Amino acid sequence: MTTAEQVRVSRMPNPVQLVPEMGQTAAALRGVTGNGTIAPATVGLVQLRAGQIVGSTYLAVLHTGALRKQGETEERIAAVATWPTSPYFTEAERAALALVEAVLQPSSGSERVTDALYEEVSAQYSDREIATLAMVIGEVNFYVPLAVIGKPLPGVSPARQWTPAAAR
Repeated sequence: MTTAEQVRVSRMPNPVQLVPEMGQTAAALRGVTGNGTIAPATVGLVQLRAGQIVGSTYLAVLHTGALRKQGETEERIAAVATWPTSPYFTEAERAALALVEAVLQPSSGSERVTDALYEEVSAQYSDREIATLAMVIGEVNFYVPLAVIGKPLPGVSPARQWTPAAAR
């Protein structure tokens, strides 16, 4: 079968049809992460980096597209993968990107978020903002199992790629 002949849908039926409560949870998470506590650009950068770290092309493409829609530059979007050496990010954004890396990557030490990192983050963000950043990271992780198991197609809208769930 050639690429043109392949079916352009995920390998799973629409998960929200299978588990309707998932939609409520997703909406609640969007409410937390989009509550205005953290700048939308920072939310998007953290979400993109999370998608990259967990190795999900779907999530990386999704969050890249969202950042473009917000007006982010191609330089900043491309530099997320190499943020520690990039000149494009503020100190607050760097702290948020360091936090997402610490949370999502295994640590060779005894803890992922060290006291030094927490101090760095808390120098840039209030307690409420840190809690919101934690939920920004958590929101991406909410979708990771669906991205890995369901294998949604990068760049294809959810409405076009999830097959309808069969009635049982």
